[in-house]
Amino acid sequence: MSAAEKVPPPQLVFDLPHRQAQGMEDYLLSRSNAAAVELVDRWPNWVHPAAVVAGPAGAGKTHLAHVWAARSGAASIAATGLSDDTIPLLAAHGALVVEDIDRAAFDHRVLFHLLNLTREKGFTLLVTSRQAPGELDIALPDLRSRLRALPLATIEAPDEALLKAVLVKLFADRQLDVEPHVIGYLALHMERSMQAATEVVAEADRLALAKQRRVSRNVAAEALASCGRPSELT
Repeated sequence: MSAAEKVPPPQLVFDLPHRQAQGMEDYLLSRSNAAAVELVDRWPNWVHPAAVVAGPAGAGKTHLAHVWAARSGAASIAATGLSDDTIPLLAAHGALVVEDIDRAAFDHRVLFHLLNLTREKGFTLLVTSRQAPGELDIALPDLRSRLRALPLATIEAPDEALLKAVLVKLFADRQLDVEPHVIGYLALHMERSMQAATEVVAEADRLALAKQRRVSRNVAAEALASCGRPSELT
């Protein structure tokens, strides 16, 4: 048998979807997100009927919004989907999550009306954004003023301990048991953000499946490079 005949055929890779846990018990608490978690935990005893959670992409804003929606019975809508039809949606549920108001293309008039309703009717509104309200370009002066006056809970970039815990959780969500030294290697060499952690774990999972190997340090390094985050193997 020739050497070429001994080469095994490439493995078929089935990139199946996985389901991430979304309960508060699955949300990892640290100094960087404590204010946002406290805000959600404090409901329904909010001083103001509306609040803002701000933080970078992948920081956990949507996760917390889902937790709050489950507790409050709130409906959820992306800011870009706001329309006059959203008003009866708030009235029907008594609470509403409006996500990603940092996106420029949304109806500012409708959001202003929703905020007025929270004050007039006792409804509750949770708004998420990648930027604090004061940093947003809001053309409607009354809405700009109203948003800046809302209680704000900011999620900061994760510290090293939280980043390691997030990596362990993301791998566990994919039924992958990764050794501590690999977690430490990733946390040391990757960008310190939740978005980066999500991307690197997904790529490491894909590579390990394709190679039919565990997520080793070499696989982790290759995942970092594939995600545009090259690192030295030392």
